[in-house]
Amino acid sequence: MSDGLLRWVVSLSRRKRGAVASAPTSADVATAKDILTGLVTEKWREETALRSLGDPGPMPVPWQSTERRELADHPEIIAKGTVAFPDSDVHIADMTRNFRALRRRRLVILGGPGAGKTTLAVQLAFELLNTRRPKEPVPVLVSAARWDDRVHPRLQDWLADSLATDYPALCAASLGPDVPETLVARGEVLPVIHGLDELPGAARADMLTELNRSMCEADQLILTCRTEQFAESVEKIGDVLTAAAVIEPRPMSAAAAADYLRMCLPPVSRPAWLQVLAALRAGDAPALSEVASTSMGLWLVRASYITPQADPTPLLKLGCGSAAELHDHLCDQLIPALVSTRRPAGNPPQPFRPQHTWTPEQVGRWLTYLSRQLAHSEEDPRDVAWWHLARHMPSLPIRAALAVAIGVVVWATLSLATELVPLQRTIISVLTALVVMILIGSWFTESPGHADFRLRGRLAELRLAFRAVVVGAIGAVISFVVTTHLQGMAAGLIAMTQVGLLSAIAYAVHGVIGLAECPTTATTARSPRSTWQADRNLTAIRIAGGLVVGFTMGGIFLYSKTGLITAIVAGLLLGLLSELMVGRHHAWLAYELTIPRLATKGRLPLRAMDFLDDAHSLGLLRTEGPFYQFRHIELQEHLARRRHPTPTA
Repeated sequence: MSDGLLRWVVSLSRRKRGAVASAPTSADVATAKDILTGLVTEKWREETALRSLGDPGPMPVPWQSTERRELADHPEIIAKGTVAFPDSDVHIADMTRNFRALRRRRLVILGGPGAGKTTLAVQLAFELLNTRRPKEPVPVLVSAARWDDRVHPRLQDWLADSLATDYPALCAASLGPDVPETLVARGEVLPVIHGLDELPGAARADMLTELNRSMCEADQLILTCRTEQFAESVEKIGDVLTAAAVIEPRPMSAAAAADYLRMCLPPVSRPAWLQVLAALRAGDAPALSEVASTSMGLWLVRASYITPQADPTPLLKLGCGSAAELHDHLCDQLIPALVSTRRPAGNPPQPFRPQHTWTPEQVGRWLTYLSRQLAHSEEDPRDVAWWHLARHMPSLPIRAALAVAIGVVVWATLSLATELVPLQRTIISVLTALVVMILIGSWFTESPGHADFRLRGRLAELRLAFRAVVVGAIGAVISFVVTTHLQGMAAGLIAMTQVGLLSAIAYAVHGVIGLAECPTTATTARSPRSTWQADRNLTAIRIAGGLVVGFTMGGIFLYSKTGLITAIVAGLLLGLLSELMVGRHHAWLAYELTIPRLATKGRLPLRAMDFLDDAHSLGLLRTEGPFYQFRHIELQEHLARRRHPTPTA
């Protein structure tokens, strides 16, 4: 069952129960909180083990209150007469106590790529769950990329819908009606919103504005975002997140990094590891010290050598060289480590877990192809856009193949349904193929679109649709006059009816599709998948319109004494071709035509969107509105310049 259908069923069941049942009692709410606590704990226990967040302990990243005063509220509003998060190395339990000491318990976790923002958010949420007191809210992790203010203008509505979708047990009849809404409305949920930076700029600012507008004094919050994106949003709205402490990471010391790596190793480890740790503490491996000063670098060392139990001797040699060379070496080990440790999840989907099985060689080869395309991109060198994949291949062979296929269908249709001689059929088929090949040329450079049937503010499009109807009516009158002059009044009325009916239906369909078709911009798109689905839905609307026009034309052909099969086939063929060719957004069609060719060359899989989504879940890619981006620019640049085996099908 799709997420949208699941939400509709859950919403419908809640409405049905709400019509006959009373509001949840305090006992019902307490029971629901206990159930939610158990569900969230169960969901994240496996994930914390998978990400080694508590094994052997939290990564020793020191956090402190930001020094950028323009990003945080007045100190006296945040905490009582003291710095909320002092500049010191603290344990996750200390971080939790600091969070609980905040006046309103609101926290923004900032940092650069790989700084450990999401890791800290998960650790905080898990610690708050384990030490939750009865009257405290339940921390629930949600992705900022899932918020769409057009569907859920109020933050509370979005949170309630997320609870109902992610934890359907809360909608059990035994708990009473509207439990997710009640939990959110009463402040019994602490939203841990991660990845604010994955929203486009306008949407980030809108979310901050909505958070300030919708939160009451007792509402709590944890939010993660990259520092620069958060600063841009704060500047855009001209305000900070009310009463929220803002923290950023500091570099780890070499001694702290060595202690953490030692705790990750077995009690009796290889002598080579003792040499590596000693060199790290003594400063004899400056490159290793620099790389291990961030959570990303320290995690790379652990994932590349400790988890697979590899010989760490190369760390000594590379650790005495340049940090860039060591970082490249660790990046080579990253993809195999992630693919082998983060196995595909079942249903329901889980954060940070892929949904499909890929080999490390496949993931590395496909990401290498994407990184090299970005390196030669004339547009933004960071954005992986699914509709740009059609621009990575010459479109002429694809257009020619599609044109030939359509020409063959037309030739076969004419052969079965008409008495035209072979030469006539061939000429018509070739001309049709040429027209198709020319008209679809723009598909491969078009941006995605979506269907929007709202009429407000679209007077210009309505005028164009009205003019089209007028033209159709004039055509019907001309047909009546000409046919009456040649064949009489009765034939003229029939001709006018045929032309008028066809024109009315065809222009109505054209008008509806023309009004509905809108471009999907980076400021309105919420995620790559939603943009892809929206353009696919627009194509489905065109196909439906083509079927309507096709059956209408077939009926007119049948009325004109044409054979049944001929009338239906010819009408559908003309209707579908006419509707598919109109419009300015055919990105999904171009994508579907291009991906098979990319797959045969081994550059991307046939399920390219599934692969991109899984690469995002693995932590290799991030999303920025409708775009994917490499989560770490260093990994993108490393893949783009490294030598890779020639892709094979």
